[in-house]
Amino acid sequence: MKYEDIEILFAEDSMDDAMLTIRALNKSGFTNKLLHVKDGAEALDFLYCRGIYSDRNPKSLPKLLLLDLKMPKVSGMQVLEKVKKDPNLKSVPVVILTSSQEDPDIASCYSLGANSYIVKPVDSNNFFNAIKEIGMYWMIISQPPL
Repeated sequence: MKYEDIEILFAEDSMDDAMLTIRALNKSGFTNKLLHVKDGAEALDFLYCRGIYSDRNPKSLPKLLLLDLKMPKVSGMQVLEKVKKDPNLKSVPVVILTSSQEDPDIASCYSLGANSYIVKPVDSNNFFNAIKEIGMYWMIISQPPL
């Protein structure tokens, strides 16, 4: 996979949640250009072309960042803050996809510039439908800035 082709950057430390999300996106037809990273540090490495992503074109940004909050090394909230403060990255839509329903997390994410905050449904049918809607809205319906 060429890193310039990535449309969705998906940061999720739980392999079970990652597999469910990727499977739901596959069934919806939205994962042909998805990169799954295991923590916030790796997400930042991708976005800033560091480490194993150092040969990536920095002008080729993902169309969407799906971000879990509770991750090792660098939290999702820290990634969100860094992305939305960076003039080169702030236009990338960031969708928080997490199990946290805590009001302080929700308020903090929106104040930092999150484009959407979605609590992962526990029921697998609801989870599949939520992921399908995310893919449909952010990859097809929503128009990015030019």
